[in-house]
Amino acid sequence: MPLPVVENDVALAPLTSFKLGGWARFYTKVETEAALVEALRWARDNGVRTTVLGGGTNVVVLDDGFDGLVVHIALRGIRVGAQGELTVQAGVPWEEVVDEAVALGWAGIECLTGIPGSAGATPIQNVGAYGQQVSDVITGVRVLRTDSLTFEELSPEACRFTYRDSRFKQDPGRCVVCAVDFRLLPDGAPTRTYPEVARAVPETASLDDVRSAVRSLRQRKSMLLDPRDPNHRSAGSFFLNPIVPVAEAERLIGRALSEELVTSESEVPRYDTEDERVKLAAGWLIEQAGFTKGWRHGPVGLSTKHALALVHHGGGTAAELLALADAIQTRVEERFGIRLEREPRLIG
Repeated sequence: MPLPVVENDVALAPLTSFKLGGWARFYTKVETEAALVEALRWARDNGVRTTVLGGGTNVVVLDDGFDGLVVHIALRGIRVGAQGELTVQAGVPWEEVVDEAVALGWAGIECLTGIPGSAGATPIQNVGAYGQQVSDVITGVRVLRTDSLTFEELSPEACRFTYRDSRFKQDPGRCVVCAVDFRLLPDGAPTRTYPEVARAVPETASLDDVRSAVRSLRQRKSMLLDPRDPNHRSAGSFFLNPIVPVAEAERLIGRALSEELVTSESEVPRYDTEDERVKLAAGWLIEQAGFTKGWRHGPVGLSTKHALALVHHGGGTAAELLALADAIQTRVEERFGIRLEREPRLIG
């Protein structure tokens, strides 16, 4: 097996949506599973630590860069099976997967359009939006174990999916996602459970109609990676929507009413979950804590369209971006007693 092509001192900022951060001491792009194995073996044999990079849309590279090997996943290919089955290699851009599903007339991921990044990241984040999440349609994940350099097929149960979480986030570095199996619904009806989507399209809407409506919604919120958009240097939602006990949500509503932040409890955005807890809107909490859309501190700030998205306007540093994130977390916690969790992964 040939040795991997390892480059020295490669800038990582251009490989990320934030366009921030330092350099990788070593870097390699892998296009096959065999190359991935050899890259990790090279790192192990040379005592070099590793990290994996996919589409670069949900990461923040620290200014000092990464003093190890960055393995850029570029495994490509989509295999179409029978009865709604798709097997997708980890490096395939996610939008290509949605393209394929909608073209086939298979329902299940049409509302996940416009989410940047690669297919391999979707089980890691348990990506979800507008009433759908990938854990509902994933039937298996092929991974490479980093300790033994052997491949393993994980069931959905073994992936330990929860809201925007999985075993891959809970135990980082233990394995590398190589491919994902999906089972979609041929000739299925599109999902219209999310209120904004239901208002945008009629009950007779096609998969393509719903997909187009979701893309329009995301564009209005600057949640599409469009280089023409002044908010495009972003990772989308920077914080998770907090999920809290019912009593905690009721306390928040009472405080919002007593402080006249709202005039009725219906004005506090919240959503019931399957485990009888309540999901709150992180963007609403951020704005009520004093950070309005378009708020800016030098080269970093908040999107002009959505308070949940942090934006790099150019010429900034990862330290400045993370300082803003820390300030938002601190003020929201002081104001409401709720600690927001960052969504992007740190590299460095």
